[in-house]
Amino acid sequence: MNKYGYIRVAAAYPEVALANPKLNAERIADMIGSLSGNGAELIVFPELSLTGYTCGDLFNQHILLDAALDQLSTLCAATSTTGSTAIVGLPVRYRGRLYNCAAVIQRGEILGIVPKCYLPNYNEFYEKRWFSSGLQLYVPDGKQYNTIEIGGHEIPFGINILFRSGNVKFGVEICEDMWVPNPPSTTLSVAGADIIANLSATDEIIGKHSFLLSLLRERSSRCKCGYVYASSGPGESSTDLVFSGNAIIAEDGEILCQTERFRRMPSYAIADIDVEKIRNARQRQSSFGQNDIVLPTFGSKESGQSLPDGPLMRNILPYPFIVSDPNLFKEQCDEIIAIQSWGLEQRLVATNCKSLVIGISGGLDSTLALLVAVRAFDNLGLDRKGILGVTMPGFGTSDRTHNNATELMNLMGISHQEISIAKAVTQHFADIGHDMEKHDATYENSQARERTQILMDLANQTGGMVLGTGDLSELALGWCTYNGDHMSMYGVNASVPKTLIRHLVGHMALGFAPDIRSILEDIVNTPISPELTPADKDGKIAQKTEDLVGPYDLHDFFIYNIIKEGFSPSKTYMLACKAFAEGPYSDDRPVFSPETIKKWLVTFIRRFFSQQFKRSCMPDGPKVGPVSFSPRGDLRMPSDASASLWMSEAEAL
Repeated sequence: MNKYGYIRVAAAYPEVALANPKLNAERIADMIGSLSGNGAELIVFPELSLTGYTCGDLFNQHILLDAALDQLSTLCAATSTTGSTAIVGLPVRYRGRLYNCAAVIQRGEILGIVPKCYLPNYNEFYEKRWFSSGLQLYVPDGKQYNTIEIGGHEIPFGINILFRSGNVKFGVEICEDMWVPNPPSTTLSVAGADIIANLSATDEIIGKHSFLLSLLRERSSRCKCGYVYASSGPGESSTDLVFSGNAIIAEDGEILCQTERFRRMPSYAIADIDVEKIRNARQRQSSFGQNDIVLPTFGSKESGQSLPDGPLMRNILPYPFIVSDPNLFKEQCDEIIAIQSWGLEQRLVATNCKSLVIGISGGLDSTLALLVAVRAFDNLGLDRKGILGVTMPGFGTSDRTHNNATELMNLMGISHQEISIAKAVTQHFADIGHDMEKHDATYENSQARERTQILMDLANQTGGMVLGTGDLSELALGWCTYNGDHMSMYGVNASVPKTLIRHLVGHMALGFAPDIRSILEDIVNTPISPELTPADKDGKIAQKTEDLVGPYDLHDFFIYNIIKEGFSPSKTYMLACKAFAEGPYSDDRPVFSPETIKKWLVTFIRRFFSQQFKRSCMPDGPKVGPVSFSPRGDLRMPSDASASLWMSEAEAL
């Protein structure tokens, strides 16, 4: 495991030679050498990979069983000069019974033998004809494992044992063990296994592969672990079944990589599993460790492989809040809107309120809040005229945003009122003796507070409530005016980051008629601005938020990795440098230099800590994603906490 918590793992399937352990061992050894040279610290091979899975009654032949056991020495030699741990499958006799086993080999030694627990004996499977279940093993003297003599050495033999490579622990289960109601991986993970290795021989039938992927997501998510799955491929008998070859690596509910099925050539999947992420997730989910189990662990405490220089072997998403699979993107957007509107509906019903007041600026946040409000009113059968949209032009309002706001409200069929704040704020400046030409925090915040006062008073007039529009990204940075736009009766966008809001509005635009769609698409393409300083001479936006506090692309990346994942500033910086580097996909996302990333990372940390007091008294609002700053829910943080640890690390980058 490297300093950022990554371990490189591989799932591999060589072409199997049925009933030829010597040739199989040579092929496995070749792949160990190749994958070890690529930095793989843990390499998993298929079930019964030394003999082949489809040997049938040949498993009753002692000549085959002896040959398979003898070939473990070949594989010990293959690992003796590498830092890799290999897990291979073979049949093993023990106390007069035959077991379907996995042998764990590290630095030239066999660390242990793990027998399969659950033997399928239904449909196409007939394993009980040859093998016994590891669950039936009698363990004397209350120990958790037996021992077996191999090559003059006593080797741990059992189902309740763990292995280690340096600081990383892993456990083993075999094929059917994953498909049963109570898989061994549950116990192994709770006992501390960061990674589960699965040696498998899964035949192909219609629909089975998609179900397999869902199982791997479920297992790795429920166990909060990395999952390395290797299944038999070319060379297995096709008498009645087809084995396509499957190498899949998952991590906490996500498939990191997988091989293409039905390939004639040997193949492998290789990826860097984030062990730090896994451990952080377990720590946050306090219920995970409530059934603590201690199991014996075997293996070297010294690190095996060190990751070679070069890119991480995993996809680093520049927009972690947005589903990368286009087939799931629409589903995600629809679900977010449903959660937001349902939360608002419940608040309206609970308060018997039939009126909403929303400040409509023509920007992304207020547009999304308006669309959610309209959805909620429609679902409740309420007249859209009960939604009062208010435009409040001030010193920085641009023609573009004002026109978009006005036209959108008219087309959506809601009530609309326009109240300029210029006269009231000018009077306020005179009252407190503030120079109109001094465009400082007082100049900006006075406008924001005046707008909030108008909305609150209109809500009193109409017997309604003010719908907040601020988003997760603004709350993280404290980019809102305390007791100004910071306050409302219900904030529907409070846990939606800015980068996601842009996509949500763009997605919703597709469901409207062309006239509304064109306005929404223009809003998506409008520069983000609070519009609190004067527009330019052409009436265009002069104050751009991202010029002042930094790109939301970066800040949302920082929120996800520092707040959600619990990563350090240095690891977050490393990931950001890779996610936003020049590359084949740079046309789809911005490119930032390391210097730029460091600058805004320091800004993010400074503002996140200093602005906690605003989040400590934020309004109610629905949680829709993995991060929320509600002081009543996800974030309980003192407003006077010191940022020095995080700042010093970030500034030293």
